[in-house]
Amino acid sequence: MEYTKKDGKSAKDIVDETLDLFDKYSSKRDNWAQQAKEDKEFRLGKQWTASQRETLEGRGQAPIVINRVHPAVESAKAMLTSNRPSFRAAPREDSDNKVAQVISALLSYMYDVSDGRSAIRQAVDDYYVMGVGYLHVYQDPMMDMGKGEVCFHDVDPLDVYVDPNSRHKLFDDAENIIISKLFTKDQAKKLWPMYAKAIDNAADNSGSRIDFNAPDTERQDDGEVTFPEDVGRLNNQDYIRGYERYYMVDVTEFRTFENFSGKEELLSEEEYKSYSERPAWFIQGQIVTDEQKAYKLYDQLEMQRQQAIMSQVQEMMYVGYTKEDAQRVSEEEIPTIEFNKITYKDLIELKKIDIVKIATKKVKQCVVVGDKHLYSRILPLDKYPLIPMMNVHTRTPYPVSDVRMIKGLQEYINKTRSLIIAHATTSTNTKILVPEGSVDMKNFEEKWAQPGVAIPYDPTDGAPMPVQPTPLPNELYQNETTAKNDIDHALGLYEMMMGNSQAAPQTYKATISIDEFGQRKMKSKLADIEASLTRLGQVAIPLMQQLYTSRKVFRIVQPNNSISEYTINKKLVDDKTGEIEVINDITVGKYDVIVVAGSTLPSNRYAELEFYMDAYQKGLIDRQEVLKKTEVFDIEGVMERTDTIAQLQQQLKQAVEENKKLKGDMQTRDREAINLRKKVEVEKFKGDLDQVSNKAKAAGTLYEKRLDDSLATVKSQIRDATKKESSPSSGGKGAAKRRKK
Repeated sequence: MEYTKKDGKSAKDIVDETLDLFDKYSSKRDNWAQQAKEDKEFRLGKQWTASQRETLEGRGQAPIVINRVHPAVESAKAMLTSNRPSFRAAPREDSDNKVAQVISALLSYMYDVSDGRSAIRQAVDDYYVMGVGYLHVYQDPMMDMGKGEVCFHDVDPLDVYVDPNSRHKLFDDAENIIISKLFTKDQAKKLWPMYAKAIDNAADNSGSRIDFNAPDTERQDDGEVTFPEDVGRLNNQDYIRGYERYYMVDVTEFRTFENFSGKEELLSEEEYKSYSERPAWFIQGQIVTDEQKAYKLYDQLEMQRQQAIMSQVQEMMYVGYTKEDAQRVSEEEIPTIEFNKITYKDLIELKKIDIVKIATKKVKQCVVVGDKHLYSRILPLDKYPLIPMMNVHTRTPYPVSDVRMIKGLQEYINKTRSLIIAHATTSTNTKILVPEGSVDMKNFEEKWAQPGVAIPYDPTDGAPMPVQPTPLPNELYQNETTAKNDIDHALGLYEMMMGNSQAAPQTYKATISIDEFGQRKMKSKLADIEASLTRLGQVAIPLMQQLYTSRKVFRIVQPNNSISEYTINKKLVDDKTGEIEVINDITVGKYDVIVVAGSTLPSNRYAELEFYMDAYQKGLIDRQEVLKKTEVFDIEGVMERTDTIAQLQQQLKQAVEENKKLKGDMQTRDREAINLRKKVEVEKFKGDLDQVSNKAKAAGTLYEKRLDDSLATVKSQIRDATKKESSPSSGGKGAAKRRKK
């Protein structure tokens, strides 16, 4: 969304207003700027004031610096910025969640193209040292071969001038925010090449305005650290001050909803004017917004009309009409195709488009270099693109840094160490009490340090006596160690967190628990940083929606060196309807952004891998997610190879199972064959047995018949014999008598 509203101010008015605000804001932040500069110098080793050095040198002590602040800040910074922040976008309205995932990826892409790690590390460094760090989100139209990119970078806190009346931690209530610094004209022209001529003609009218980027301090530098003010200006260079001012203005927007297409847009006044002048076509009750589609539809409908006319003409000629009369009547009865070219304004009046007028506030950006107004524009933002990381918020734009609060501890360490070294120096040079007149002082001083030398003295006046220095108390050394630990604890650092194995407990779980407990204070700091990074994402999305309106392919390199590719605003034509569909359209919709808590903190790789392995074994995640937590670079190759191995193992398992099945089948068939053979043999035996039985039955029958025949013969013979004995002719009586005897 591009805005061009001028809000009624001339270029001169804008310049004068900007310079006046700069003067007012500069005077209000003098004290804070002075302290912030001192804190910055103190962290880098400028820890003695001129008066302190003079006092020490008068005592014979060296101004020793044992810088405990710098390593403590570096350790805290490293811990808070160990990993890339994980952005998560969620749609506020009904929309495709897939687009929200793409926007999350796009925020990670912005982190990569902006060298986000360096920018965030510097902002966190400023957070600890000066009390506030700044990230600035902007559009760079020259990146990506002129297509433009949305980026962010860190800003020196001493270059920022905020409305002193602001009370909000993220400056939401600030009337104005100004980023101002001195440039050479060549530097300015590189930043704004389109306005090179205006920059050449610009005059630096800052006058007596103080350059608070280089405030005077009492602390003296040993020459080991160089600051911007130490470099000085080159005589052959023209310097000029630039001002980038942000403030809120009232704007009118229009939310449109097309009832015929379901499309919704949010437009500025200028965009709405152009929108209302868009052409449209009204064809047979249909609304078409594309000219090519409109004429194509008209041709189709006209062809159908001509076919209907020809059909009716043939029917009328069949019943006696002439061709001319039939043609005339058909053209009169079949109406012509309604085809009217209109505008979106007409559709709005016809209630085909619903319009809601919205009064809102947007951020206006004005850029002034010297006494020249380069340009002004209204950004599609309702939040300032300059995002602070506020440390100890005092409900003013002037926070307190951690370095300022531990200065006293660091100064105590320096003073203690200077005292210890001075004491050691004096202890090695023994002091001698010499009675006046007892020795020749010149001879004594020359020969005293020589080993084995004899020095005469007058015993009446007394012998020389060495004086032993008073030893330093042990508490002095202990207090120095305590002060060092107090500095670490003030920044949320503990020995175990910094890799001291002696401070770790014996068990792994106890170590993890203590480490987590020790990070609580660090997580309090992390909450400030995550709030700023969340605002960073919220500001970046509208700038992306304004800039990325065409097809764009972007790639993200993952921590394991794998590359994820995404495409936004990809247009596809439906083969059936001919309608153009946009895939991953990021130009519409609103999204909430959060930064995953703790995503920037260091992680225990082995504990995390163990957690993912356990989840994999329980079936909660797949192996690809486990591989992402390893140091394996070629995840795709590993996945492909493991899939191949798994397939081969499955094939081998199937072959083994098939082999077992075949063996089982063969054994079954063998058993069936044996059973069959047994059955055959049994059947054969049964047949033989039946045959024998039949033979036995036949033999028995024959024997019975023979026995019956024999019995019958015997019976017949008995009957015959009986008959003969009883016969008269045979002397039956006598025979009877003989049987009786």
